[in-house]
Amino acid sequence: MTHIDLWKTIKKSLKKNHPQHAFSTWFEPITSIGLSNDELILEVPNQFFFEWIQSHYKESIQKWAVEVYGELITIKYTVSPEGSKQPPQKEIAIEEKYNGAKKSYQRNNINRHYTFASFIEGAHNQFAKAAALSTVGSLGQKAFNPLVIYGGVGMGKTHLLHAIGNKIIQEQQEKEVVCASSEKFTLDFISSIQKNRTVEFSKSYRKADILLIDDIQFFQGKEQTQEQFFHTFNELFHRGKQIVMTADRYPGEMVGLQDRLLSRFKSGLSVDIQPPDFETRVAIVMEKAEKNGLKLSYDIIELIGTHIKKNVRDLESTIIRLLAHSSLSNKEIDYALTKKVIKERLGKSSITDLTVEDIVRRVSETTHIKEREIVGASRKMEITEARQISIYLCREILGTPLVSIGIHFGGRDHSTVLHACRVIGEKTKKNHRIGTLVGELKNELSFALN
Repeated sequence: MTHIDLWKTIKKSLKKNHPQHAFSTWFEPITSIGLSNDELILEVPNQFFFEWIQSHYKESIQKWAVEVYGELITIKYTVSPEGSKQPPQKEIAIEEKYNGAKKSYQRNNINRHYTFASFIEGAHNQFAKAAALSTVGSLGQKAFNPLVIYGGVGMGKTHLLHAIGNKIIQEQQEKEVVCASSEKFTLDFISSIQKNRTVEFSKSYRKADILLIDDIQFFQGKEQTQEQFFHTFNELFHRGKQIVMTADRYPGEMVGLQDRLLSRFKSGLSVDIQPPDFETRVAIVMEKAEKNGLKLSYDIIELIGTHIKKNVRDLESTIIRLLAHSSLSNKEIDYALTKKVIKERLGKSSITDLTVEDIVRRVSETTHIKEREIVGASRKMEITEARQISIYLCREILGTPLVSIGIHFGGRDHSTVLHACRVIGEKTKKNHRIGTLVGELKNELSFALN
């Protein structure tokens, strides 16, 4: 048996005894390069790969190697030398096309993976993406200068910022792109003072054709840094250069920044990114799973998209946690494992002790009816409907006694509560809109109790 045949046979055993995603991620890329004196030499792609194999799969490979070989055999690993394997043709084409641009990526801290193509678009970020793309095509024009992209943590602001830089580097190589976080700008400025090189510092940022600054809220309270950034901003703006910034809130709501800076930030276009809606979350989960080599059933994808809502980063970290749990425990990814990971991700305090108030709050968020109106006396049709849905869910999910529910909902008697439960119970069967709405809320809220 040649070393190639031996490794193929070992891999068949490994495939039968490990989850498919673990096999394709950690065993498929390994190649055999020699067999001599009962010693099989395997080549792994990189040092990280080798360390992971040593930590998690060394014994398994050894076990099946002995099983297949029929006697004691030693497994030795070698890391593939850099450049020994040709990259895919697409990557080669990219390297050739942007031969001189490679240094620009590295010099300016541009993440090459953050592109417009890899940015998943939805109603929550559509305008922000359109504004970012328009900026690339109209650099320095006053309507889009400066462009401020703002929103919560993990929404994709940094992705869009780097996507702008990537597109300019790819299409307008003559343009000088300078990208930095506010923290890096501050540290560079402090370092220039310490080394008496403030002139060089100013030149390094003011040479930009497009300046990309991430997280400008961290300039708050740093008076000297704000002063320096003010002059850099003015210099570039008056020369018709483009400035793009990200922030965690609308510039007008920031405190601790000089008024003249805020005035300039608000003089261009400010666009926000909201949390992704359900359909976009599902699309993101599918894309992230595919990127990590995971094949997830739709019920698992839907489960993640239903409960991980805050931002894209949380969705991605959930996929990574699933992969890690499955690999380390040697289990296939199923509904139960996904539920466990989601609960870990959300934190125990976020998913236990569900109350009537929690249900009313969630119904309020979904129907856009204020909580005080739901528990109040109004008989408007839309408010009554939201109230009856809330009462129905309290009874169905929590099993709260009718009298207790009535007390929570403005002192209503038990017959009124029972009537609400019957009405919604019937409507869920006959009215598609009500049935879908109640079903989604029930599925989401019941999750905390199972």
